[in-house]
Amino acid sequence: MKAARATKIGLVGGGEEEENGIMATKGNAPKGLWVSVDRVEYVPGASGPPDRPHQFVYYITIHNDSPHAVTVTGRKWIVKNAQGHRTVIEGDGVVGQFPRLTPGDQFHYNSYHLVDSDSEAEGAYMAKDEKGNALVVRIPAFELTIPIA
Repeated sequence: MKAARATKIGLVGGGEEEENGIMATKGNAPKGLWVSVDRVEYVPGASGPPDRPHQFVYYITIHNDSPHAVTVTGRKWIVKNAQGHRTVIEGDGVVGQFPRLTPGDQFHYNSYHLVDSDSEAEGAYMAKDEKGNALVVRIPAFELTIPIA
């Protein structure tokens, strides 16, 4: 089991921090929309395709510590294996849902990645605030390390 990690700086459009409280601010206290990777687990014996036989389940929390409601509209993952090959996974919503987070809400979910070797996963969620402004919040990078048998 891996330790929790969090990203506290959300990006808007071209990467600047927004000043109206929607996105995170620098410092120790989370503020705005941010993501924590709560846990990552290797699943021994899970059935996957022969070219990606190793399954890792990850547990994520999307936090809305802003004063505005936010709806998560999509996600993008980049999984890079030990040989440097990158797989990009994009889609609408999160695990088939479009969670609406009011101020103070959290959305917890788990899903998985299938890999062929030790890898690293990271990404971003796309969202919209109640005024229709587009937001992007990073998913912090985490390791997918296959245990030695």
